[in-house]
Amino acid sequence: MGARPEQYSDRELVEGCLKNDRFSQEMLYRKYFPAMMRMVQRYTQDREAAMDILNTGFLRAFKKLDTFAFSGSLEGWIRRLVFHSLSDYFKRHSRQVHFIDLEDRDGPVQEGALDKLYFEDVLKLVDMLPDATREVFYLYAIEGYTHVEIAKRVNISVGTSKWHLSNARKKLKQLIRTYYNHAG
Repeated sequence: MGARPEQYSDRELVEGCLKNDRFSQEMLYRKYFPAMMRMVQRYTQDREAAMDILNTGFLRAFKKLDTFAFSGSLEGWIRRLVFHSLSDYFKRHSRQVHFIDLEDRDGPVQEGALDKLYFEDVLKLVDMLPDATREVFYLYAIEGYTHVEIAKRVNISVGTSKWHLSNARKKLKQLIRTYYNHAG
């Protein structure tokens, strides 16, 4: 039947990985792969991109494993590294003007507000959007789908897709103003 990752404690896996034990590395990867993949797939439905992000994140984790001090959860620590890989991926591949294009007919976002936000902060704000609105925003602004493609993909009309995008922009502008007022 073979070994299962959950049979091993985080400490056992970390100690094995630090000794460059391939079995421990595989078990650590298999143990946290499902949770990390779910997180990454919240931001991209592209399986190839998700695997690239995930593997880059795990590579970072293996390289930095000697800095893990068991003061928090290993899963949380790996999650942060995978999230940084996610952020780096979208910084390299996204159409950033398209992504942060919040200045439409509603008027501009408060001057300087976007400069204070990091990509991770914007993603956290996007996560606060209602589910359907968030999904359309991700597909359009981050993954670059057209409204026609989104409509087919999630079984809504093109007009509904456009409404969700407009609604997302409006809500994000409000959230950014709130964030800016608290961060400034």
